[in-house]
Amino acid sequence: MSKQSSTALNPRTTSYEFLGPPGALLITLGVPITTYALYFGCSEHAGGCPPPLILDRISSALSDPAWWKGLWDTQATLMYFAWYAFCLVSWVVLPGDLVAGTTLRTGEKKQYKINAFSTFLLALGLTSGAIYRYGPESFTFLHDKFVGFITASIIMSVIQGVACYAASFRDGALLALGGNSGNYIYDFFIGRELNPFSYGSFDLKTFNELRPGLILWTLIDISMVCEQATRRGGFSQVTDSLWLVLLFQGWYVVDALYNEPGIFTQMDIATDGFGFMLAVGDLAWVPFAYCLQARYLVFSPVVLGPVATGGVVMFNLVGYYIFRTANAEKNDFRNGKNPKNLEFFTTESGSKLLTSGWWGASRHPNYFGDILMALAWSFPTGFTTPITYFYVVYFAVLLIHRQRRDDEMCEKKYGKDWKKYMELVPYRIIPYVY
Repeated sequence: MSKQSSTALNPRTTSYEFLGPPGALLITLGVPITTYALYFGCSEHAGGCPPPLILDRISSALSDPAWWKGLWDTQATLMYFAWYAFCLVSWVVLPGDLVAGTTLRTGEKKQYKINAFSTFLLALGLTSGAIYRYGPESFTFLHDKFVGFITASIIMSVIQGVACYAASFRDGALLALGGNSGNYIYDFFIGRELNPFSYGSFDLKTFNELRPGLILWTLIDISMVCEQATRRGGFSQVTDSLWLVLLFQGWYVVDALYNEPGIFTQMDIATDGFGFMLAVGDLAWVPFAYCLQARYLVFSPVVLGPVATGGVVMFNLVGYYIFRTANAEKNDFRNGKNPKNLEFFTTESGSKLLTSGWWGASRHPNYFGDILMALAWSFPTGFTTPITYFYVVYFAVLLIHRQRRDDEMCEKKYGKDWKKYMELVPYRIIPYVY
């Protein structure tokens, strides 16, 4: 590829997200720190959720070399890297269909091998067999070595972030339109190359999106159930609240893995580069922050009773129904199907935008379902601490940010047609509210 053609294909990024390099640096440092803080700010080991005299505890911990040494666990690190290797080997040996992604700027379409769901079933089968054979106490190590696993996942994220940034400078690399600013802090964070370490049907970005972190999230929840079962005298004594959290979050993971082809049109995959942001998000943040409710219920068990359990289940089902049916409408329409005869708006470029069904109620109804499910995951923890509702607040902020990014991209793509569309569908996420 000539220098001229390379420049045309990979234009310089002229606008920043996340407040530019200062924001990128803040998030690069902040995500690992927050992941640790969610543990030390809400754990039995630290003394509560939050622990008493938390500022004094933070000060004394940070000045204690033993505390810093306690972040490292050699056994947990070896286990984590073995888990990542297991996911890689499973991708190779398990059968899977090839699915085409979106058209790249080069005019090509990458073929992806999909077998995330079968990888999950294999991991779940091995885990269930071990628990059945050796008892729940055999699978409490994810609970017991939680901090060590966080450290290992962050190390893996840094390794991948550095490797992907370095590899993006090779000749012929297709860069992300938003990751070629020339500022090494920002580009390292946001992701400079669109699909780094992509060979044949393997792609590191899509591999990380659904496998190592997402499946591990469910395994961590199972470990929390095993820890509570060990403490309380068996699985029959595990609280209804913890079973609900495992059911809700496990089903969310199953749904994502089973519908793996749906990720290829998402912003993370189609337009974003792969850098430290996605690496630490997929590998560290998702499994070790999203399990907060399950981890809390181990040391602060809550018994809901049948009425409250039924209410929380119904609330989650409403959120899931909105999430799944909205995504189904979108996927059908993108594939040239319209079984519900939904109305749509045709732009001057020929693109078609849904204006009825869930996509007529708001521009991102699937996000609305996501927020409702996030609340249902937190309700089982009760209302004695706001920390277990951190996920709801974080997720709402994340989805609002994604919605704004998507709207900006659509405005650039459709121009004045996007303003007409917004008049037809005025609500962004929550109908009649936002």
